[in-house]
Amino acid sequence: MSLQPSRKEFRVQTRDYRDVIGGVILVLIGLGFAAYAFQNYRLGGISRMGPGMFPLALGLILALLGAVLTGQALRRPGDWPVADPATAGLVLAGIVAFGLAIRPLGLIPAICLLVVITTLAEWRIRPVSTLALCAVLSVMAWLIFGLGLGLPVRMFWWNA
Repeated sequence: MSLQPSRKEFRVQTRDYRDVIGGVILVLIGLGFAAYAFQNYRLGGISRMGPGMFPLALGLILALLGAVLTGQALRRPGDWPVADPATAGLVLAGIVAFGLAIRPLGLIPAICLLVVITTLAEWRIRPVSTLALCAVLSVMAWLIFGLGLGLPVRMFWWNA
């Protein structure tokens, strides 16, 4: 019989810090939206809902899901997240490019520009997946915003 304790007794329980951070961010965003909706919009009642009821409910649901994610991540081992500034910069550049391109080019080219720039943030670039994502998001945007909602958003536009 050995006098040394087993490795299992000294194992330190680590947490999945990536999901803890993500869950806390979701809780904060959800509570922020819920508080904004509660303070600035009329809620109404269940039988006659006001304009603030839906954003309040979505904010609370987002906060609840973030809390569940955080609770599960506190009991699960994981690694500390490694942040890559190039990845964050490319994602932000894609969002900025979308905002700058939607008026002069239209919704569909702006979506394609967003997808192409943000997929550069991934180390393995897959051209077929990128093109498929561009096509699917463009068709969905046309169906939802053009046909479904009838919004006056130009799908294609080139200033000549």
